[in-house]
Amino acid sequence: MADDHAVSVVLPTYGRPAYFEDAVKSVVTQTYPAVELVVVDDCSPEPVAPLLDGIDTDGVDVTLVRHEENRGAAAARNTGIDAVRGRYVAFIDDDDVWLETKLERQLAAMNSSGPNVGAVYTGQRYVDDGRTTNVRTPTTSGDVTEAMLRGASLNPFSCMLVEKSVVDTAGGVDVRFPSWQDREWYFRLSLHTEFAAVPEPLVVRRMGHEQISGDYETKRDVSYPLLLNKHLDLAREYGCEGAFRATLLRSLAGTALDSGRYRDAVRHALAAVRHRPTYGLAWMTMAAAVGGPVTHDLAKRVNRSVR
Repeated sequence: MADDHAVSVVLPTYGRPAYFEDAVKSVVTQTYPAVELVVVDDCSPEPVAPLLDGIDTDGVDVTLVRHEENRGAAAARNTGIDAVRGRYVAFIDDDDVWLETKLERQLAAMNSSGPNVGAVYTGQRYVDDGRTTNVRTPTTSGDVTEAMLRGASLNPFSCMLVEKSVVDTAGGVDVRFPSWQDREWYFRLSLHTEFAAVPEPLVVRRMGHEQISGDYETKRDVSYPLLLNKHLDLAREYGCEGAFRATLLRSLAGTALDSGRYRDAVRHALAAVRHRPTYGLAWMTMAAAVGGPVTHDLAKRVNRSVR
């Protein structure tokens, strides 16, 4: 049985030994101590067991599970979900870092919210080579299903704390998705619980090591059609099919833009505004992509100047 008011943390990892220790330390130094940390080694080329043994995790019950073959981040998170014992489940990616008050702030928000709230998420700060490139502060709360269908973002897994009973009802992460796993999962969670937001960037995501270029094709060819087909009926039920299609297309355009695929970015952004002519973010993405590197660099400079 889950321990009352206890938090379990799931940390999936694969091939990032340089970042792994920082992620673990940010969990074990929380002001609200996690009852347990479940590390799922997704068959890393260099097993993380020796690294974990060298980290002071005193006061935290640590479980290490290693997959015999690489199964992907979604499967690793599901392995962790199956192993946890706490009333609440939180997630942290192996290249992310939590600020020390993250769990304390989330539990306070959970306890001060009504009984219909079973998920709490925080803001996130993006860092590239030690420089903050973006800060996402959450504003969406309550019944978030329609807001998400219309484009609201609830931030990635590392920002989320969920009541385990809600996870059991909604089901685990869909392993068919190579990307947008969090977005798809949140749709299902939202059908069973309300969300609360902590409007502080309590997660730091380090971006410089990530390889974006290969991600565009997988989103376009796999994640996009999967997500569209899986939740299109839900969008129709809420009367926002056009907005839902536009949101996914704008996301594709953004990934194409970051990958230097400027023609693809313009094409997807144009398709988005055809579904939703007043979609300002799609128009801005198109403007950033239409002139190739010149307009893209200009857009990035403008973005930095207003932060």
